[in-house]
Amino acid sequence: MAGSSGISLSTLRQHNFWDAVMRHATRTAALTVLLVLGGVIYTLVVGSLPALNQLGLGFFSSQRWNPVEENLGGLTAIYGTLITALIALVIAVPISLGIAIFITELCPRWLRRPIGIAIELLAGIPSIIYGIWGLFVFAPVFRDWFQIPVNNAVDGIPILSTVFGGQINGYGILTAGIILSIMILPYITSITRDVFETVPAVLKESAYGLGSTTWEVVRKVVLPYSGAGVIGGIMLGLGRALGETMAVTFVVGNSHRLTGSLFSPGTTISASIANEFAEAENVMHESALTLLGLTLFVITFIVLAAARLMLLRLEQRKGN
Repeated sequence: MAGSSGISLSTLRQHNFWDAVMRHATRTAALTVLLVLGGVIYTLVVGSLPALNQLGLGFFSSQRWNPVEENLGGLTAIYGTLITALIALVIAVPISLGIAIFITELCPRWLRRPIGIAIELLAGIPSIIYGIWGLFVFAPVFRDWFQIPVNNAVDGIPILSTVFGGQINGYGILTAGIILSIMILPYITSITRDVFETVPAVLKESAYGLGSTTWEVVRKVVLPYSGAGVIGGIMLGLGRALGETMAVTFVVGNSHRLTGSLFSPGTTISASIANEFAEAENVMHESALTLLGLTLFVITFIVLAAARLMLLRLEQRKGN
């Protein structure tokens, strides 16, 4: 029997059936994500309890790392994670913005596709390849052409001699930060370029019609319009930098000694876990590594929450 709209009852039942299937499938997918996230948090918290109970909050302020004596502190790894990610952002963000601006505003059309393909290829290179290249190619060149000359130039100068002193062997905190910047650059560039391309052409043409230069159009039209997307791309790059493992493990030096020098070897949370978890000597050693993983999870959560707050503030300013 046909309905008033000409659709048969069986067809309506079939539509309702598939609509219900879609609702349940999407709800299940969403709940699965929450369950997986909850399971990860539960595993990290339970695994961290022995270290937290024995070491307490002193774990986060101690740099000593002696698994045999169960004297473990995560300060060096936490510091290395934050400082390498910060170095990566300081280097990658300006370069990524420059590339995105060039592609969308200044680049000839015939050159846009080759540059875009090159950026995508950089993003597709496995991290272990970056690590091998960094260790065997970049580190020796960086040592001979940057570390040694800079170390000699700042010798005896307060503060600078500390920041750019220490062991000169090519790898270390600064080397890891530079390798990370190369790794996150294509991600930030791709997202920023896509966001810049969403700016309505009429806005830019109006600015040019009023006599604005390209720099003024970028600064007063493109960046304000696409600010939320740019911040999102930067935070995605930061998340990648915080959690990167293999490339950093190759070039950071893997030392638990905390120094003020960017040239000296160090370690990160991911590198420490990758190097030691499979060979953890006792329950306390394994628990301390799990606690480092929980710390990295919390740091990443804070970063994402801060990014979300920044995006909300930007949207509120646009609304006003």
